[in-house]
Amino acid sequence: MSSWQSGPKQTGVEDMVLLSKIQENAIVDNLKKRFMDDWIFTYIGPVLISVNPFKQMPYFTEKELDMYQGAASYENPPHIYALTDNMFRNMLIEYENQCVIISGESGAGKTVAAKYIMGYLAKVSGGGAKVQHVKDIIIQSNPLLEAFGNAKTVRNNNSSRFGKYVEIQFSRAGVPDGGKISNFLLEKSRVVSQNQNERNFHIFYQLLEGADSQMRETLGLTSPDYYFYLNQSGSYKVDGLNDIQEFKDTLTAMSVIGISEDDQESVFWCVAGILHLGNIQFVEQGNYAVVQQEDFLDYPAFLFGVDKKYLSSKLISRQMETKWGGQSDSVQVTLNPEQAAYARDALSKAVHTRIFDFLVESINSAMQKDRVEITIGVLDIYGFEIFQQNGFEQFCINFVNEKLQQIFIELTLKAEQEEYVREGIKWKPIDYFNNKIVCDLVESKVPPGIMSILDDVCATLHAVTEGADEKLLQKLTGAQATHKHYNGTSDGFLIHHYAGKVQYAIDGFCERNRDVLFPDLIELMQSSENNFIRSIFPEKVGGATRTRPTTSATKIRTQANKLVERLMKCQPHYIRCIKPNETKRPRDWEEKRVYHQVEYLGLKENIRVRRAGFAYRREFDKFLRRYALLTPETWPRWRGDVRSGIKHLMNAVNMDPDQWQLGKTKVFIKAPESLFLLEEQRERKYDFYARKLQKAFRRYNAHKYYLRLKEQASDILYQKKERQRYTLNRNFVGDYIGYEHNNSLQALVARRERIEFADKVSKYDRRFKVTKRDLLLSSKNIYLIGREQIKKGPEKGVIKDVLKRKIPLQAIDRISLSTLQDNFFVIHVQDEYASCLESMFKTEFLTVLSKKYRDTAGRELQCAFSDSIDFMVKKEGWGGGGTRQIRFLQGQSDAAIIKPSGKVLTVSIGSGMPRNSRPGIRQVNVTDADRRNAYQGNGQPRNHPQYRENRGPRKNTPSVPYAQVPRQSRRGKAAPAIPSHGAGDPRKRLSGRRPTSGVHPSLPKSGAQKLAHRGNPQFSTDFLRTPDAGESGVKRQTLKGGRGKPAPAAKRPKPQAKPPLPAKKLPQCRTLYNYDAQDVDELTFVPGEVVEILKEDPSGWWKGRLRGKDGLFPSNYVEKI
Repeated sequence: MSSWQSGPKQTGVEDMVLLSKIQENAIVDNLKKRFMDDWIFTYIGPVLISVNPFKQMPYFTEKELDMYQGAASYENPPHIYALTDNMFRNMLIEYENQCVIISGESGAGKTVAAKYIMGYLAKVSGGGAKVQHVKDIIIQSNPLLEAFGNAKTVRNNNSSRFGKYVEIQFSRAGVPDGGKISNFLLEKSRVVSQNQNERNFHIFYQLLEGADSQMRETLGLTSPDYYFYLNQSGSYKVDGLNDIQEFKDTLTAMSVIGISEDDQESVFWCVAGILHLGNIQFVEQGNYAVVQQEDFLDYPAFLFGVDKKYLSSKLISRQMETKWGGQSDSVQVTLNPEQAAYARDALSKAVHTRIFDFLVESINSAMQKDRVEITIGVLDIYGFEIFQQNGFEQFCINFVNEKLQQIFIELTLKAEQEEYVREGIKWKPIDYFNNKIVCDLVESKVPPGIMSILDDVCATLHAVTEGADEKLLQKLTGAQATHKHYNGTSDGFLIHHYAGKVQYAIDGFCERNRDVLFPDLIELMQSSENNFIRSIFPEKVGGATRTRPTTSATKIRTQANKLVERLMKCQPHYIRCIKPNETKRPRDWEEKRVYHQVEYLGLKENIRVRRAGFAYRREFDKFLRRYALLTPETWPRWRGDVRSGIKHLMNAVNMDPDQWQLGKTKVFIKAPESLFLLEEQRERKYDFYARKLQKAFRRYNAHKYYLRLKEQASDILYQKKERQRYTLNRNFVGDYIGYEHNNSLQALVARRERIEFADKVSKYDRRFKVTKRDLLLSSKNIYLIGREQIKKGPEKGVIKDVLKRKIPLQAIDRISLSTLQDNFFVIHVQDEYASCLESMFKTEFLTVLSKKYRDTAGRELQCAFSDSIDFMVKKEGWGGGGTRQIRFLQGQSDAAIIKPSGKVLTVSIGSGMPRNSRPGIRQVNVTDADRRNAYQGNGQPRNHPQYRENRGPRKNTPSVPYAQVPRQSRRGKAAPAIPSHGAGDPRKRLSGRRPTSGVHPSLPKSGAQKLAHRGNPQFSTDFLRTPDAGESGVKRQTLKGGRGKPAPAAKRPKPQAKPPLPAKKLPQCRTLYNYDAQDVDELTFVPGEVVEILKEDPSGWWKGRLRGKDGLFPSNYVEKI
């Protein structure tokens, strides 16, 4: 989309605080206009609204990375990079932990947003090799955890079936040097069952499609319909997803993170073992379960490294502890087929869950840091979802989303308004629906909520017994029957969530909440020959335990509340993701669905609070300390009281009085632009002083660096070329033409390409005619720049810099020089003509070139020394081309005497200093630290939050291309090098290894195909429709307008027009702020006008007369006279 990058005409309103009408319809219409023109990001003040485009957008390139780095939010179109950059700078400026909360329903684009955030932070932050390793791990953790924790659902092809909170740890200088991932509630039940048209976790299909022939034979892999755990949903492929490439990406990620090859192989043996375990079926024989076909025991036993008979025994029986007369005893109990299938599924779920936990621990270990300084947290968690059949997992997922909505309400609506009242800022409350009532319904302990009742019922169960779910339903009905957000049904219950009504089936609630793995199964896995499997089952079994096992409900409630505590300790930033359709197609807009999301996300209330409120607030002391630099009276110390100091400062920068207010302890600034004014002036002050320091520091380091570089230069010419008497001990400078301050030259060089050497040289053409050229040397190219006079157009006669030749370093064949003290050198280019140049700084150029050539081409630069140099020349027109020759003769003068004759140029020059001459200082090596210091300092200091390397290549970029961030764009990209003894395809490393001593089994010919799901023609998609808003929607409707302007259909209509009032003195009020009418019956005014009050209405909208016009106006914008 070229229009994005060429400054297009804007569609709609970028910041919806500026909407003319604050209604849900206006918000939806604005989002639709922008969505249809491929603008997926919109602001509400600092909150970013992101609409899923269901396609790859073109504005996530290096150009946008550079565009948003260090820029104010109003300088560029809304973008996730702008929010991320603002978060990164706030962390450095305030030295406070930051977090970004990404919320939205399933399929709204939360996971992709999280990837872009982490990718941006990895790109713009600095650091060395160790830091680069941390960045690579952060980026590579995404495909790895997605493989084992994401799956296709009917709502989302890459749905996160777990929650994660990624904390990227930074040093004081803003360098990411550590990290930690916390994961929440993996949907383990998906391992053993899926809804129709859904898939199991991606890793199972990746392994089946991506494994090579040897691995397939070893692990017993075949088509997915062979496995019972995969063939129940009737879905095996995902549009736009290449399981083979994804498997390679998973292997690459495991290697980058540092998981050993043995552990990698053990992981995939376990994944295959789960598939084979699911094919074990049970039948009833004499009221007890037996394995239907024992051949299916062979592969699970082989892959898990356990005895086949022991596996069979533990699946169909278990030890039960009994007590009688004070004596304890154990009894072997044989299970029925249903109980045996439960044991099989419990083991499969446990293995997958523990593998997932192992991967998270491996990632955290690879990023572990001794001391945490400051962090940026990225919360990417499962979205609110409604399926045809909603069970315990959906109940937990939707509860977590209720908690996230609660955080948003607490911090953006409730806490902000309470702060205005507390600080004495004039404010009229704005009503909103607070979903705390729904959170309490689920998690409250007194009175008991759904989770507490669920735990109580599970505490009375000692085995898998029938009737537990029915008992739970009875208790819930008795306890919650009168709750407005709860309804009981015949087979479950219904909750009126903030996002709509969801009906939950009670079947399986108790079983999944208990989450019991019997000790017999733990003992089975601890008997494995595989050390890895034993390590992921470390429990001690056999002893009596007095503690009750923690239930899943308790775990998720505890995790959710701890997460909320952690988020509340950070400075939060918000991304509200919106799903425009259920078809997953681009440019498909479902009006009703988007309207529902806009309504339950509270976007209208958010706009109203932002519009009437203040964008920025800060304690008096911190504010004055930060901006004291702006005036000589406040810097370095203000002599008066802090309030007077702030007033003086605001007057000094000419800030409008209606843009700021002083509370009791804080200063409040209304518009972001006003804050940017302060920041910009502060930055200029710092920049002025920083440049003075930089100049002295760079001079010192450059001097030290070039002394060392000069000594290294002599090694190249030692015993090969005579040296000039007056240049042997001169200092190297690098830039001899003022490139740093020459914008026209900079425009001809690739952006972010640092120039290491710049000089004005003489260039000899095929006729040995001399022309002047600017020679620029970067880490990638040599540039030869000339000047031409424009012959046509409005700039006719103007002389401009023109790029005459660009030579990639890798294309250089060799450099030729004479053995005398002249300044000639010839650059020979592979398969092209050579460039014959003359420069008095040739030694410095050759030294820098040799190092950059070595770094770029991976080999040493070839330098040829001869007093007869032949070189190819450029063919021009019908003639020319061929070769030319330069002959060097011993002369008498130190100045070269040049005589061209046909195709030969003769250069005569006197004797120089001996070839074994060296500079008059001791020989030392140039260190990396010297080099960094010498080149450091274009613009602002490195640790300044807005430091940007405008003229050099970005340092320490991740080895993983940034285009790999979205899942769709990883196709065909080269993976980072894998540290292993093998080469080529990473799958080869895992082929044919056998960590167990068992005999390799044979794969039964007939798997679970006969049990495969054949599709349900009655499958209903009604659940995909926009849900009923329920009681939460009813409450939002009653609050619509609140203290603000009532909607036409609200219970409090606008005051009706009355007959003309008698001619008498009317009460008056003075306007305090600007107000633009949003409807035809409203007044428009500026501060300081006097309005006659006709009627004071309790809704907050008064009727008045101004300039002869009667109309409505908000009472919180005026004060009575």
